[in-house]
Amino acid sequence: MTQHVMKLELDDLGLAEGLPRPSGAQDRVEDVPYRAVEFCDDELPAALERCAGWLRQTETWLGEAVDVIAIHLDYDDAQGSPYFKVKVLCNEEDLAGAPLAARADTERRAVG
Repeated sequence: MTQHVMKLELDDLGLAEGLPRPSGAQDRVEDVPYRAVEFCDDELPAALERCAGWLRQTETWLGEAVDVIAIHLDYDDAQGSPYFKVKVLCNEEDLAGAPLAARADTERRAVG
């Protein structure tokens, strides 16, 4: 049995260097096994639009659909400080760029 080691270029959060990042000031990628990518806004359509845009960019970058296990909506509609948080729970390996590294490794072995 042969083991293949793939090198992943990750940042301090364990994310691939080329992974598109959420664009809003309060958006973030959380640190859990199925990592939550959070889009926070005082308007739900704006948070959903940024989420959809990020998914499109990430799928283009990854070359395949992102493995999403769940989408969670949290909100507070209190007067004066409404907010909506859209969380997309994504496979950690996808966010680290593992499918890209696997394809590059397969291509290297096919050429080599």
